[in-house]
Formats: sequence, C-alpha cells, structure tokens
Amino acid sequence: MSFSWQSVYRFLTRAVVGGLLLFSCAGCGSRAEQRADLVIINGAEPESLDPAIVTGQPDIRVAGALFEGLVRNDPHTGAPVPGLAERWEISDDGRLYTFYLRTNAQWSTGEPIMARDVVYSWRRVLSPETASDYAGQLFYIKNAEEFNRGEIKDPSRVGIKAIGPRTVRVELTGPVPFFLDLCTLPTLAVVPEWTIERYGDRWLMARPLPVSGPYELVSWRINDRIRLRKNRRYWDVAHTQNDRVDVLPVGSANTALNLYETGAADIVWDKELAPSELLDVLLKRPDFHTFDYLGTYFIRINVTRKPFDDPRVRRALAMAIDKTRIVEKITRAGEKIATHLTPPGIPHYDPPNGLGYDPETARRLLAEAGYPGGKGFPTFQYMFNAAAGGAAKTHEKIAVELQQMWRQELGIHMELRQAEWKVFLAAQSALDYDLCRSSWVGDYNDPNTFLDLFMSWSGNNRTGWKDPDYDRLLREANSRADPAARATLLQAAEALLVRDAVPVLPLFFYRGISYYDSTKIQGIYPNILDQHPINAVRKVR
Repeated sequence: MSFSWQSVYRFLTRAVVGGLLLFSCAGCGSRAEQRADLVIINGAEPESLDPAIVTGQPDIRVAGALFEGLVRNDPHTGAPVPGLAERWEISDDGRLYTFYLRTNAQWSTGEPIMARDVVYSWRRVLSPETASDYAGQLFYIKNAEEFNRGEIKDPSRVGIKAIGPRTVRVELTGPVPFFLDLCTLPTLAVVPEWTIERYGDRWLMARPLPVSGPYELVSWRINDRIRLRKNRRYWDVAHTQNDRVDVLPVGSANTALNLYETGAADIVWDKELAPSELLDVLLKRPDFHTFDYLGTYFIRINVTRKPFDDPRVRRALAMAIDKTRIVEKITRAGEKIATHLTPPGIPHYDPPNGLGYDPETARRLLAEAGYPGGKGFPTFQYMFNAAAGGAAKTHEKIAVELQQMWRQELGIHMELRQAEWKVFLAAQSALDYDLCRSSWVGDYNDPNTFLDLFMSWSGNNRTGWKDPDYDRLLREANSRADPAARATLLQAAEALLVRDAVPVLPLFFYRGISYYDSTKIQGIYPNILDQHPINAVRKVR
C-alpha cells in the first residue's frame, strides 16, 4: 500500500475529527497550564517511578530523570561516565571498586548525598521485602544473592560498605567487565531513606519529594501527564537543558502522530508509536529517524502449564512461525528476524542460531507430544498489552498473525487476551498466562543483559523455567576474564535457551523509530543502547 502526502493529511484530519487527540482523553484539565519547555510522548502509563521496582521503558525513562546513581550514561554513546561519583578506583583483580562521591552532590531538598545513602539504596533493592525484579543486577556483589534469598540476614555482610562519609567500597564475587554499566541503571540509583522510612510504599507522593537526579517531580496525573521541573540543586544543573518537561502517556500511534503534527508534542519515542500503515511515507520524512539498537521482540511461554511443560510443544510452536511474514507485513521498518535472543552487534559475541521456520518438523514434534494434527490440544490464550490512549495495534496484529499461523500449520486454536499495561505486567510476574508477547531492550552492551533474564533466580524470568545447567553455564561465564572463553560458555547457554528448552520464542530484532524535528531538538544521539537522558535534550528557540 502506498500513501501520498494528501492521503496523510486526510488521515490526520479524520483522526482529529474522530477525537484521537490526547486533549480529548487525557489533557482536558490541563489546557490552562503553561506549556512545558519540552513535551515527550513516552508510551504506556508508568507502573511506578520507584527505581527499585521499575521494569518497563516508560518507567525507566522518567525514574532516570528523577534519580541518579554513582554512574550515568553518556548521551552520545550510552557508555558509563561519572554521575554522583566524581571518580572511582578498580583493584588490579577487578573485584574491588571504590567510588568517591562529589562534594556538591545534594538532594533536591538541600541535604548532602552521602555514602550511607548509596548503601541504603542498594541494600533496599536486595531486600526480599522490596521484591525488585532487577535485584539480580546486584548479585555480582559479595553475599548479595544470599541476602536477597534470605540465606543471610545481616545486611552488613553484603559487599557494599561506606568507608567514609563520601566513599563507597563494593566487593564483587569476581571480575565483572560490565559492572560500571550496571551502575548506570535506575535500579542502582540513590533514593531518600528518610522519606521512604516515613511514608513507606507511598513515599513517591511526599512533597517535596527529595530526588538525586536532574529533575524534580511536580505532578503525576494518571492518564494525563508527568510534569518535571529542573532540580536547581543537581550537581550538573548547568547542563540540564529545560526548566519544565512534560511526559505524556500515550499508547495509540494515531494519537501520538496527531499530537506531534499539531505541535502539542516535541518528541515521540518508540517505534510502536509510528502508525504502521503510514510507515512507507513517514520514513521518508527528515523528522522520522531510524536506528539499530539492542532490542528483541519475543514470546514468553509459561512452562508450568500443560501442554507447554513439554519442550516438544514449545519447539513446534517456534518452528511454525513465519517470522519473515511478520516483519514484512506488520512491522515494516527493516527489522531483522530473530532465532536467538541476543541481538547482533554485541562485542566479542556471536550468538548461536536457534530454530528456523520448518512447519513439517513442527507438525512431527506436535504429534510426538501426543497431538497429531492438533487433535486434543487445548484452546489456549496469548496475552498482549494495551496502552494508554488505545490498544497497542502492532501487538494485536502480531497476535492475529500468530493465531492464523498456528491454526493453519498445527491445527491448534489460540484466543487473544488483551490487558492494560499494569495488569499485563502483574499477570506476567504471577505466571497468570499461557503465552504472552514480550520484549527486552539491553541495559548494557553485553550478552548478560539478555541471558541473565532466564536464570532461575531472576525476577525478570517470568516463564517458570528453571534449568541448573543454564545457571551453571552463565555463572561460569561470568567468572571468566578471557572474552573468547566467556563467549563459548554464553553461546552454550543461549543454545540451550533457544534450541532445546525454548521457554521463549524470539521473533525479530527491533529497528528503532523516533520522530522529532532535528532543526528544533538537539541532544539526541543514536546509540546502540537507545539511551537519551532527558536532561541532555534541548529545544532550540
């Protein structure tokens, strides 16, 4: 299908008349408010802004603007650079990190940020009561995993120490080449102990809310906007570009495009917020930007439910998917099909190929599992998420395509289950699903950011799959300093994941799309981590 500029104009006009503008559903109460210096459309409504428990990209972007850690991401490359720590030292064996906090690091409420605040924040992530899905990012620290599991009760035994008012020492279980990258994650950001102890789970509602990052939280109105204000006490306030930033929760691509076209939004992040039916013409525009980054779209399978506890069934599902059809018919932005989980382009790592499209073998495997021609196979559900402002149409279209493929090739029947974002995440965590759509964007440029997800202890596993051999391979890989030896172990682990056990079905690697006028917006630089700190973005007036 092709589109002319006139057809795009008619499409937008119909959308506006049809009431798709965000003002009609989320901004009615805010028209009198002064427009923010920068307005960003961010995707789904965040589940939380607590750095210890955020998991989705929309949550992480905002939490990262409010709370900073010892290290932050360089806006150009995404690489780790000094944050609240002005410098650090690493021991010769790579096991001991000593961080020195800036003397001008302050909370937004004026109190100094001290080493004890870092220790509290990291211990809080590890505490079983916090139930942080990302707690595993700290398991490279001595006794951290044992403390998280409750095997060690004394937090002082964990290898995180304040050895001076502004000095933090971290002892690792072994050399971790990507540890500084881990320190950039919002999970390891510094949060205010006294506020959390006073308000408990409602601490984010405290006003004023003490923050350690470049922006303060002015307001968070559900299904409307999150308003941020420059933190005047932030150590790098001189390079924080905007006084006020609005972050809008919009899940409808049509709504996002309308807001952008009418000037109500400056930046739209995420490929899913570009209408797929218009990509042919939109991608020719200079304000639509495409890029490769570390992101994989895949399917999770709940292996605790029959018949999905049988790996033959899972392999049959994988081999009956024509992924080329999905990227050419639905996503249409140049995505590459995926048979492995880790995207290409990670240094020192060549991922193993998984299962390709082979419907004949898929039918044989299903028959071996006791379901010849799909006979006797129970009806099952595929869960995908909706989002603020309307359904996530891309997920729905992929779900329908999968439904047709599996019915045609295997003779099995799948029902579609759409869930609001927070319900979707909760159902994943509780294993309240059969199959569900998933995606992962790498937190750092290493295979571990994808492969660690499916270790038995990982809060981000969400499949019910546990394999001691997989765990052993990853633990052994993470103890190796030699890149080649480490890569061999990681390849063996990934082959087990995507060829043999198959608790996940990789579909394609993301091709990023964002849209903004680069003559008016500066400070956004393509990088493989798709990291764009909000405080580095500037609107040219």
